[in-house]
This record gives sequence, structure tokens and C-alpha cells, in this order.
Amino acid sequence: MCRLFLPLLLLLSACTDGPPARAPENRLIRLADDEVKTLDPQKSSDLATIRIGQEQFEGLARINGEGRVEPGLATGWSISDDGLTWRFPLRPDLRFSDGSPISAATFARVFTRLRDPATASPNAALFADIDRVEADGATVVVRLRAPMPSLPQLLALPSMAALPVDRIALLRDRWTAQRPLVTSGAYRLTEWRLNERLRLDRNPHWHGGKAPIATVEWRPVTDRLTAMRSFVAGEADVANDFPPTRADWIAQRRPGAAHVAPFNGSYYFVFNTTRPPFDDIRIRRALSLAVDRPWIATRLIGLGTQPAWGVVPPAVAGEPGPYRPAWAAWSRERRLAEAGRLLAAAGYGPDRPLSFDVRFNSDADHRRIAVAMAAMWRPLGVEAHLLNSESSLHFASLRRRDFAFARSGWIGDVAAPENYLAVHRADAGMINYSGYASPAFDRALDRAMAVADPVSRARAMRKAEAILVEDAPLIPLYHYVSRALVAPRVADWHDNAPNSHPSWTLRLK
Repeated sequence: MCRLFLPLLLLLSACTDGPPARAPENRLIRLADDEVKTLDPQKSSDLATIRIGQEQFEGLARINGEGRVEPGLATGWSISDDGLTWRFPLRPDLRFSDGSPISAATFARVFTRLRDPATASPNAALFADIDRVEADGATVVVRLRAPMPSLPQLLALPSMAALPVDRIALLRDRWTAQRPLVTSGAYRLTEWRLNERLRLDRNPHWHGGKAPIATVEWRPVTDRLTAMRSFVAGEADVANDFPPTRADWIAQRRPGAAHVAPFNGSYYFVFNTTRPPFDDIRIRRALSLAVDRPWIATRLIGLGTQPAWGVVPPAVAGEPGPYRPAWAAWSRERRLAEAGRLLAAAGYGPDRPLSFDVRFNSDADHRRIAVAMAAMWRPLGVEAHLLNSESSLHFASLRRRDFAFARSGWIGDVAAPENYLAVHRADAGMINYSGYASPAFDRALDRAMAVADPVSRARAMRKAEAILVEDAPLIPLYHYVSRALVAPRVADWHDNAPNSHPSWTLRLK
């Protein structure tokens, strides 16, 4: 088998060195990171599914191709002096793709469905600070429990997009089985072949008129190397990621195709703080001190990746900038000495080594990072053992807290500090993988959430983040960059921190 495998790889490599295949006219082919999990926007939580949802469903606001929030089905918005009441006048004569009307009452019913326990929306908690949504003629009124400057970004999520609520009431979960699917955005689903392709065609009743590209085809490719080879062979116009180790290879074969930009996401590993040994803050702090974040970010991962000491990305942090503790400037020798002191105080050292598993989902970069951290801890007498599994098993273990130390991270649904911090609240449920429970942190976050002024709010968020990092339920390592491959025939692609590139913002040359 090994003798056959090498020639096959060489053949594949040779095939991708030639000119790319001719792409179909007026059809954009995009590679998704994974298969779509659901067509119901209120039940989607993974990034691949949310992206498909944003292609088809539009809300009061939307995120454009430059990463900025803008009016969607609303013409704009106004805010009361106390920041608790927002008004969104709708565009005239809005219709779903089947021609049925979209009204202000549609959004009130969408919100009712979102928070109905029967819907079981994984995103309902994101909307907890919305008290109610009402219809006032042709205006949608959103009333909040606390100020939320980022509300338009939140309302741009597919969970609060205009949905065909009458059809849903009639068909229940079977409403997503119709073809074409009834939608409110630029496209509507016309075909879905599981694990092969998902086809979107123009919505004939979209308020924006004809989308620039007639048809968009999304193909699920979970392996980044496979996606890269497919792109280089001319089988796709856009790939959402590529292995950073192959950047030079790509540059030689398809110059200018690679796009790398800062991304609103943070990569970290979490401790299980609910059981020994990581219920001891001294051990968590010791292991965090010993990790060389700049080396991991710039040398191991590279491509502009920035080291992280906190969880809020630079573009989201606001005026305070990304969090950086005083010890980040210490020499490696000083950090290791303090880490050794903390471990000794907790009863560990060369004569009684700390031993645990490092869990991660299968990916070359995750493994490389786990190996690097294990090497950084070895001078302290720490024995870290690698434990990898495929993605669904990995995150199921995290939700059950069946781990000691595990790979995690967060890509924000909304570019606001609270979106990165709230997952670590004591009442965050299963998404608080570490089980971290700090009344001081929760109080600090509550105080920050009550501040309406954006600058003061960002500073208050920083105080909450400082408590989180000091308690060390996690080890932040770096802030993500987005990586994409874009064919020369795709126009109007703009790199941006939210990594937002809806198909209705693109053109084909």
C-alpha cells in the first residue's frame, strides 16, 4: 500500500501544477469547512451552517462584504436616550421569495419562536438582554433589559432574520424540506445533495434586486489540504482556509490567491476547573506562565498570527487594546521560576510530577501546539500526554467536562467584548467548558453590561477580562487570522476582521 500511495500523491501534485480548469459562467463555487447541519437559521450554531444561513435569510441589519453592519430589511435605526429602546423602520413592500409579505409583526413572531424552549435554539442565550420585540405599524421596536451598543450586529445573525413564520406554523420542522426554500435574503436553496453540494439561486423578490451572481454552489470539504488542492486545480472559486505550512507552495502556483487578515477570534486551551488538579488556581497559573505565546503565534503558526494573553481580539477590544498582563514582559527564566514556585506550593515537582492529558480535535496545527506546550512544561517536571479525537467527539467531551485540559477557542457571533466574556460566566451552561465560576467576574461583567457609553463600556469589560485571565481557567495562545483562497475571476473581495464575504457582495469577472 505504501508503494502505491506515494505515486498517487505525486500524480495529484502534478495534476494541480497545470493551468486551472475552466470555471462555469455566472456560478460561484465555494468550499465550506463542513457540511451544513440544519437549514433552520434558529437552530444553527457552527460557522459553516451560519454562513449558509446568511446567504438565504436577512434581518433588520446585515454584515456587508467589508465587515461593517448596515441596514438590511430595515431602512436604519434610532435609539432612545437611555439606550433601551431601538426602532427599525422597514423598507417598503418587503416579500419572501415566494411573494408573501414581510411585516413588522414577522419579527415579533420570529423572536417569540427563538426563545420558545420547543425551538431549542442554541443561540437563544445571545438574545437574553432583549426584553421584547413589538410591531408599531411598519416599524419594529426592540426593547432591551440593558444597554447594548452592538444590537444591530446581533440582529444581523440568521437567528433573528425574517423567517416564513406562517409556513413554519403550518409545516413545523418540515418547512425546510421545501424546494425552493422560502427565504428572505439574496438567495434561496434549490438543491441540497448531502456531503456533495448545496445550490443557491437568486431570490426573485429580494429587496436588493438581482444578486450580482446568479448561482452559488457550496461544497463541503473538511480537510484543508484537500480544499487547497481542489482550489489550485480550478475546481472552486473560494476556499475558506488553507494549511499555513503551504503558503509558499500556494504563492508559487497561484500568486495573489491567498488572503490572510486579522480575524475576530481567539484560540485557547481550557482547564477543567471542577475537579483536581485544575481546581487549584496555583497549578493553572503555573502552566499559563510557562507557555511562550509569541513563539507559538509567530514561529509555529505564523502568517501574521498575533499572541494572546486575553480572550478579546484587538479589533473588538476598543480603546484599551488587547489585554496584556504585566508578566507578559518577563523573561522566560523568570516565568519558569515563578511557575516552579507555584507548582511546588501546590505539591508538585520533579519528585511528584504533575501528569495529565492534553485533549485536542484532529488537526495538524492543534497537535503541533499541544506538542509545543508539553515541551515548554517539561523543565517543570510536568508530564503532558496527547489525546486527540475527531471534532464531534472532542466537543462532546468538552460539553460533558470529560477532560482535564483541552483545545477550545471562540469566534465571536458579534464583535463586542461581552460576546467573548459571557461564555465564561457561571450560568453560561455547557458552553462554559472549563466550569469556571467566579462571582467577582460575573459581577464585573454585569457592571460592564449596564454601561451604555462605548468607551466606558470597553474599559469596564477590560476589568472583567483581567479577573478572568488572573483566575486562569484557560490559556489564551493567539488571536486568529482568517485564511482564504480566492480565484482571480472573483471581484469585490475585501479582507476584514469579521471575515464576512456574503455572496451577494461579490461579482464574477
